[in-house]
Amino acid sequence: MPRMSDKEDRRDDDGDSTTLLETRTKTQRPPLYKVMLLNDDYTPMEFVVLVLERFFGISHAQAFELMLTVHKKGLAVVGVFSHEIAETKVAQVMDFAQRHQHPLQCTMEKE
Repeated sequence: MPRMSDKEDRRDDDGDSTTLLETRTKTQRPPLYKVMLLNDDYTPMEFVVLVLERFFGISHAQAFELMLTVHKKGLAVVGVFSHEIAETKVAQVMDFAQRHQHPLQCTMEKE
């Protein structure tokens, strides 16, 4: 059976030429969310480095640099993810900090 291309001329019953167009729906990408760590005066720097390595897969050197950014600027974006992944990362960090009795805060916001 012959296939129709995206555009194909056809003659209708009256002999007039018509053009058929195939429409394609574009799928929108889901919005992304920034995950941020916030500075506090109590959480040890080594703990922040551990969190970055464990939950964000960041090398020790990169984690150390990010920890210094959090310390100096008050916060740092530590990753950008889909909503579900960002939400999970925030929950994991907050749970881990609580279990180790540190007040470390992790938040997310739409990019």
